Amino acid sequence: MCRAWRWSNPMSGKEKDELRSLPAVELLLQHPVVRDAQSEYPRSIVVQAAREVLAGIRRRVLAAGSSKHGDLVGSHDAIAAAVVERARRKSEPSYRWVVNATGVVVHTNLGRSALSERAAAAVSGAATRYGNLEYDLATGARTTRQMHVETLLCEITGAEAAFVVNNNAGAVMLIAYTLARGREVICSRGELIEIGGSFRLPEVLTASGARLVEVGTTNRTSVHDYGAAIGPDTAMLLKVHLSNFVMSGFVSQVPLRDLVELGARHGVPVVEDLGSGALIDTSELGLGHEPTPQESVEAGADVVTFSGDKLLGGTQAGILVGRRDVIDKARRSPVARAVRIDKMNLAGMEATLVAYRDPRGAVGEIPTLRLIARSAEELEKSARDMARALEDMADRAGVSVEPGWSEVGGGASPDVALPTVLVCLAPRARTAEDLAAGLRAGEPAVVARIKDDRVLIDPRTLLAGEDRVVVESIRRVLGRGSAGTESGKDGVR
Repeated sequence: MCRAWRWSNPMSGKEKDELRSLPAVELLLQHPVVRDAQSEYPRSIVVQAAREVLAGIRRRVLAAGSSKHGDLVGSHDAIAAAVVERARRKSEPSYRWVVNATGVVVHTNLGRSALSERAAAAVSGAATRYGNLEYDLATGARTTRQMHVETLLCEITGAEAAFVVNNNAGAVMLIAYTLARGREVICSRGELIEIGGSFRLPEVLTASGARLVEVGTTNRTSVHDYGAAIGPDTAMLLKVHLSNFVMSGFVSQVPLRDLVELGARHGVPVVEDLGSGALIDTSELGLGHEPTPQESVEAGADVVTFSGDKLLGGTQAGILVGRRDVIDKARRSPVARAVRIDKMNLAGMEATLVAYRDPRGAVGEIPTLRLIARSAEELEKSARDMARALEDMADRAGVSVEPGWSEVGGGASPDVALPTVLVCLAPRARTAEDLAAGLRAGEPAVVARIKDDRVLIDPRTLLAGEDRVVVESIRRVLGRGSAGTESGKDGVR
């Protein structure tokens, strides 16, 4: 049976004329500007860009319905320019430099910790040259890549042995597989955390082949709860630091020392997952005290795991420190190969750890620590300098300097708000969302916060020279070039 097609929303004559005015892809590819672009970018990219630009115009025309179209289609020259711009963007790497103006220091979505100059140089060297990754230069024999970090980690934490893998979830999975595959791991219900990307600790343990035994309640667990659950199949007691959330009120957790004593009586090893990986006393940075691997090793934990790219401020890594016999068993596990750290992260981690031989020097050298420790005076000066450089934009946006709060981020110190000074932008002819989107579209992209219809710039997370970049980006988006933003003018670096 034949059925006539009917348009649910038939096009008007004007819409049809608009669409007929669009050039065909092949004709557009012959436009001088687009033809020249094919010598700079792969033809396949230019063709794809042309199709996408034309499809976008068609969607806008159809979405406008019978309303006035105006310049929805535009001239062929404008369409050709749009194709070249899209081809340029499609040819660039998607991973780009981003200026973090959010005030979240360890921003997971923006790559967590920025590396020190020493660590960055080490990563670059490992990436661009051959190196003694698993080679003993003295003997000419093969050795282990762990030699570059193990001695440093033992020196800093006081542990007998250390092993570094690709991330902390990998470290937890490795030690659970090593000690408890096919057997039981006992953990408090109040410590069964969810980490970034919706991954949950119980799922990591299950993937290791261990069987999770939950004890206590969400808010209260006693050492008796652990003791009552220990049986012939118990292979590991797991304690997890609540690094990414806080419980308060009628709450109790078992201190690590009590758990170590219990484990010793029953011959069961104790593992602590510290997560955030602070290697110095964070109270000196203006935070509350984060437990350190040094403290956990001293308290008797058999193995301690933590991250390398959070409060430690290094490359992405999962670190295990503790008893030599247990660490050696883990390094022989087949899972160790699956979670092995690569040469670039290893080089960056070694360079970062070297700084911790002098804890005070580490605060000045490692960006994560330095940004957390920035003084109120430094933050206020930076904010006021940026606001002063934007004074002539008053007809485009209201600019004010106001007190505010920064965050540590990265699942660390969730209950700590760091005082800061914000540059607040209230655009007059556009929305705050439009301004923020324009800043993100720049080169480099500037990522800021939006609150109460204003764009907030937090100088705490701006690295050296980036306050000038932010000012130039704001001026560009608001439509007044880069005048007045020369280095040093109005105090902007």
